[in-house]
Amino acid sequence: MAILMTTSPRIPILCAGDRLTRDEFERRYSAMPDLKKAELIEGVVYMGSPVSLTKHGQPHLVLGNWLGFYEVNTPELDSGSNSTVRLDLDNEVQPDLLLRIQESVGGTSRITEDDYLEGPPELAIEIAASSVSYDLHQNLAVYRRNGVKEYLVHRTEDGEIDWFQLEHGTYVRQVPNEQGLLQSRVFPGLWLDPRALLQGDLQALRATVERGCAQPEHAAFCVRLRGAS
Repeated sequence: MAILMTTSPRIPILCAGDRLTRDEFERRYSAMPDLKKAELIEGVVYMGSPVSLTKHGQPHLVLGNWLGFYEVNTPELDSGSNSTVRLDLDNEVQPDLLLRIQESVGGTSRITEDDYLEGPPELAIEIAASSVSYDLHQNLAVYRRNGVKEYLVHRTEDGEIDWFQLEHGTYVRQVPNEQGLLQSRVFPGLWLDPRALLQGDLQALRATVERGCAQPEHAAFCVRLRGAS
């Protein structure tokens, strides 16, 4: 059972493995400004390990650029890096990257008055090296249950990309098409070349997104978003 918020004037430090309410988790996290990443997953605190350059920092930047290539071609979207997301009372996560449709045009998440994201973004992305054990287990279950429509995990130690799509309440792992590409269903035109990602080839990633955004499905998606604004 998660503990109740303490009433002591001294705020306890946040420790991995703590079982906390979301309010208490936020109180302790806010009191530790030097702490870069902590998450509440099923009421348990998880804390990030030191981040390596080749296994996390560089892939993170490459995937962030990939989202940016799509976002400049598509209206009414927001992307985020290491942004806190309040999913439910036991889960406050901090995905490496996310892409969302703005709430004003029918997105499933909203920006709160204190500038956090509440509700499921349409796409969550994790770069998983040391965190792969919970990114593909606890995190996956939490994202699925809360209705995150697509979940991408880049397993850098294995050189693999898992792109899950929500179908009838279950995550189904995408299989590359005949061109070797992975394609979003929620965001028409958001195409990913896994080989280019693994090689860190930004030019190839951009070219693949531009091909996707040249399709009529992407044009129709943009018209729909603009019409809803």
